[in-house]
Amino acid sequence: MTGAASTSPEFLELGVVIVGLAVLARVATKLGFSAIPLYLLAGLAFGRGGLAPVSFSQDFVRIGAQIGLLLLLFMLGIEYTGDELSRHLGRALPAGAVDLVLNFPPGFVAGLLLGWKPLAAVLLGGVTWVSSSGIIAKVLAELGRAGNPETATVLSVLVLEDVAMAIYLPIVDVLLSGGTPANIAISAAVAIVAIAAALFIAVRYGHRISDAAGSESDEVILLTTLGAVLLAAGVAERIGVSAAIAAFLVGIAVSGPLARQSHRLLAPLRDLFAATFFFFFGLEIDPASLVSVLPVALVLALVTAASKIGTGWWAAKRAGIDGRGGVRAGVELIPRGEFSIVISGLGAALEPGLAPVSAAYVLLLAVSGPLAARFTK
Repeated sequence: MTGAASTSPEFLELGVVIVGLAVLARVATKLGFSAIPLYLLAGLAFGRGGLAPVSFSQDFVRIGAQIGLLLLLFMLGIEYTGDELSRHLGRALPAGAVDLVLNFPPGFVAGLLLGWKPLAAVLLGGVTWVSSSGIIAKVLAELGRAGNPETATVLSVLVLEDVAMAIYLPIVDVLLSGGTPANIAISAAVAIVAIAAALFIAVRYGHRISDAAGSESDEVILLTTLGAVLLAAGVAERIGVSAAIAAFLVGIAVSGPLARQSHRLLAPLRDLFAATFFFFFGLEIDPASLVSVLPVALVLALVTAASKIGTGWWAAKRAGIDGRGGVRAGVELIPRGEFSIVISGLGAALEPGLAPVSAAYVLLLAVSGPLAARFTK
């Protein structure tokens, strides 16, 4: 009874949070727009410095949020086969270059204008460069656009960004710790080799792996696929590679009947933990820290929203998609999220202003991006 009494406050608070998220999802459904902005604003209201801070175990919510991100990327991955991914990546390299050229400089230049050190400006450039795979995956699922012609282009750009982040983050980590050029080269090489090996296995042996893992038992499939996603993510982080891209590659490797079973079984879990992910992101932001940096964040948001629309439109046009599809692709690329927050966290000790600027910037685009996508036909 003592143990039950000691955990009851956490159960009550978590129960209130989940029921509250359910109410927000119901409201969003009735109004016909994405629930993501409401989850983010709820986290902002109940986090540190919010209107009514809650004190439940954030370790539990953090783990749930990370699982939500992994499931979002896994479920996006099973929409495409390894062969399709290979074709898209090959075609999308020019789009990835345009994405970098258009979206990295605004943050980098802003950091220099703010008087920050060059490395801190490089970090802000990374914040403005990379879109949120987690938010965009959720938006595509909510709007039923997985089969749209421009979605393959959006996916290609996201995958290239995630692969780039798997190389960028280890290098930045070494730079922040004062590492030598040799250490930087080793970190980059490990990331590249790990990604190439995982992609090769997914493309070459994905069908065989799916056949071997298949079962008529829902219980077996649920445990197998969820376990594989978590295991791959853990191994990836251990060797310094993005857990998100590992989850995506597991999804790519899953095909045929196993993909359909996995989608049916994991979709409810994805929705639960994804809501937790966006809520937790809001919890991490102190509203008081956003006021002074809001003008800078707003300018950056406007500039890079336009540059992302340009990226998506150009990439879609190059793929033979009409102008309307190009605009949809560009708007869908607007949200920033998980990787931007990770980058700003790495440089928090280097430049105190990086975290609040990044948080305000990400919040603006994480809220406005899904809303804009909803109204872009």
